Amino acid sequence: MADLQKLKNKKRLRKSRSVRRGTRGTAERPRLSVHRSSQYIYVQAIDDFSGRTIAAASQLEKDLRGECAGKPKSEAAKLVGARIAERLKEKGVEAAVFDRGWYRYHGRVKALADAAREGGIKF
Repeated sequence: MADLQKLKNKKRLRKSRSVRRGTRGTAERPRLSVHRSSQYIYVQAIDDFSGRTIAAASQLEKDLRGECAGKPKSEAAKLVGARIAERLKEKGVEAAVFDRGWYRYHGRVKALADAAREGGIKF
């Protein structure tokens, strides 16, 4: 059983590295890195050259937690995407590089990206 888990982790790591291979974030165009758990979704805007997080948003924030209560996960992902777009606009960021990690561009990940685009962030 432990060997199977190690194999799955290696596959996930390899997939996320292949997705990130061509994406580097800068201060003007940060990398939007998505993490999806079974319950929540998180996103960070990262400047890879300085190694700093410019902005972040997640379902666990107090004001978003109230808005997301009782809604489907994809609707909550849309709210998180709109929130990260709002925070990046405040910092003067107009464009970003989308990093989906090893997750498929489908469902909650796609909903978050579409909401960020609607918020004015260009990918």
